[in-house]
Amino acid sequence: MAETGKGVNAGKLASNVQKRITRAQEKMMQKLGKADETKDTAFEESVANFNKQMTEGTKLQRDLRAYLAAVKTMHESSKRLQDCLADMYEPDWFGKEEMDALAEDTDVIWDDFYQKLVDSALISMDTYMAQFPEIKARIAKRERKLVDFDSARHHFASIQKSKKKDEAKIAKAEEELGKAQKVFEEISYDLQEELPTLWNSRVGFYVTTFQNVAGLEEKFHREMGKLNQNLFDIMTKLEEQRQAKKPVKTTGKSEAAANHNATAASESDTTTPASKTDTSATTPPNDATTVTNGSSDAEVPSGVAYKVKAMHDYAATDSDELDLKAGDIVLVLPFDNPDEQDEGWLLGVKESHWLVNKDLTAKGVFPENFTQRL
Repeated sequence: MAETGKGVNAGKLASNVQKRITRAQEKMMQKLGKADETKDTAFEESVANFNKQMTEGTKLQRDLRAYLAAVKTMHESSKRLQDCLADMYEPDWFGKEEMDALAEDTDVIWDDFYQKLVDSALISMDTYMAQFPEIKARIAKRERKLVDFDSARHHFASIQKSKKKDEAKIAKAEEELGKAQKVFEEISYDLQEELPTLWNSRVGFYVTTFQNVAGLEEKFHREMGKLNQNLFDIMTKLEEQRQAKKPVKTTGKSEAAANHNATAASESDTTTPASKTDTSATTPPNDATTVTNGSSDAEVPSGVAYKVKAMHDYAATDSDELDLKAGDIVLVLPFDNPDEQDEGWLLGVKESHWLVNKDLTAKGVFPENFTQRL
């Protein structure tokens, strides 16, 4: 039995080797133009569509997996950020319990979003792509059987044309031709039915896939938007709590005015009243609170809304921002497009630049809460 098995295997191997040799010879003859090749333009178009569809599907599958990996990474990053805030959030701060609940709810929404993407998009994508390798193998097999059919056809024609007729060889060649033709036509027929159907199915698949992804994204962002609004509200109330506990401080400007008034009152008790003709004595001293730009008569260009004075230093962090030093005067300008103004930010030009250059081109934005309106 073992020897029979070896003999069968050896015979099959020899047959396969012979088939490869015959096919190679046939393809060479066709390339050299010494043998014609059976053509099926409609089928070739279907194969071209199949290859295009498979390439597009492979890219979509790869990009969908990358998208899911990004969602997972974003989930992990979001969780770390929430955990960081929870670790820093002190027990007596406003909304501690709400903050903990927000972190849990955020984690749940991310998990739900990822899992539903896998269930409704990735699994169906993998199922869709699983059919291509088997069909591709059958297309390749059809190509081999087509070469076998052409080879058998040419062999049969060659024997028929030979001067010395051998009816037995002709009959055998005709039989081999019939078998080759039958195998080729059967596999070709099945593919001719399946390939156009597969090609048309891509539209419905793309629609379903992207509808699922879009719907899940819309739901995710809607739910996350609510949580983000809650987080924003908690942070706002925490800041209000901090401001309520913050001790009230007298500003340097108020102190200066108070000192000035005290000094003026002291001098009035010890100084002889001035005569009416002594206008300098009756003129009140300059009050620092009335000086808006270092010069009470400084020119104000048109288009300036008002002036502010920097109460603190501010180091610009972007190219469109102004560097400020405490005491700088800034001419505040309106935004060309009000929609471009961020809340809490103003646009302006340092007055020192205007006084020297007489232009408003060196404008930039700066935080309003670093300044005081004059």
